[in-house]
Amino acid sequence: MAVQANTTADPQKIVIKKKKKNKISRRENNWRGWLFIGPYALIFAVFILIPVVLAVILSFTNFNAIEFPEFVGFLNYITILTSDAEFMKYVLPNTIVYAVVVGIGGYVLSFILAWALCNLTKPVRTVFALILYSPSMTTGVAMTVLWKVIFSGDQAGLLNSWLMELGVITEPIIWLTDARFLLPIVIIIGLWSSMGIGFLSMIAGILNTDASLYEAASIDGVSNRFQEMIYITIPQMKPQMLFAAVMAIVGAFQNGMISSMLVGNPSPGYASQLLVNHIEDYGFLRYEMGYAAAISVVLLLIVQLFSKGANVLLTDKDPYGKKGVETDGDE
Repeated sequence: MAVQANTTADPQKIVIKKKKKNKISRRENNWRGWLFIGPYALIFAVFILIPVVLAVILSFTNFNAIEFPEFVGFLNYITILTSDAEFMKYVLPNTIVYAVVVGIGGYVLSFILAWALCNLTKPVRTVFALILYSPSMTTGVAMTVLWKVIFSGDQAGLLNSWLMELGVITEPIIWLTDARFLLPIVIIIGLWSSMGIGFLSMIAGILNTDASLYEAASIDGVSNRFQEMIYITIPQMKPQMLFAAVMAIVGAFQNGMISSMLVGNPSPGYASQLLVNHIEDYGFLRYEMGYAAAISVVLLLIVQLFSKGANVLLTDKDPYGKKGVETDGDE
């Protein structure tokens, strides 16, 4: 009987020891995980989280970068909506137009060019991908050298010279001071430099699509490349397309450097003034930091709204819902 009691007790001790070992291993894994994520968490907190929190706090103050901030409540936000005529008449419409054309247009253009490049051989694809990606890395230098030469307001300007040779115009147009042309010029340059990291992610998504799916689709009746793109390529690269959409939205809303470098800040007649330019105008030229912080919070909310919309459109949904998943698990 004593031998039987010992044999029944031994498995229980073994189970207890295993549970203790599992708890210890989980604690060790947790500490290792925090150790690996610690440097990124520190950098994220210092350079992103804390500045965002401070911007939200400063948006409720009157702060001139010299004196201590004075709490004013929602006065800055009320001023944006009721008293800032430039914001409602020029800045917000310009930003929305620029974001829609450059964000959506650049996104569609990125996908079309990525899909076209993936149909080429590897050496040719690499060369053209580098050519298309390079403007996003050298935008500032290219604007000061290339685009100012193209849109120069005298006969030496390339665009004026071409149009006069073709007989379209009879005298030079001063492109960079005429309010009619400033926003279209900024949009053209924005599209030119929109082939960024999202463009590369789309190329990666297309190239990583399982080739066997195309073979199966050809058996099922898919007969051309366009049908392959609609029925195979796009559904298989939803994560890359979501990433590219978010990057396109963020890039479109934060790109105020083009207008500043071409025509200065503020632009003539606020014709190409964007939200980022308005923040720079009030924050670093007029030193109204509290008001500039309020505008930056508005910009953050707009970007979040558009990013949420892209997430809803491009994220796959479970057709059965949570209940369906739970019933499958119970079975």
